Amino acid sequence: MSEKAKKTDDITLLKLKLEVAEELGLIDKIKKVGWGGLTAEETGKIGGYITQKIKALKGE
Repeated sequence: MSEKAKKTDDITLLKLKLEVAEELGLIDKIKKVGWGGLTAEETGKIGGYITQKIKALKGE
């Protein structure tokens, strides 16, 4: 994978991560304490939703 493609993938994943965090109502907490301030449960929910969205985009 080229460096440009990797950067694009990273940006796309970050956008998706922020979108999911906003849907879950966690965006204000992230703005206050950062990603490291989330609980394991909260980060797990974000990861689960991201996985679901990626599968939906791939048509699985």
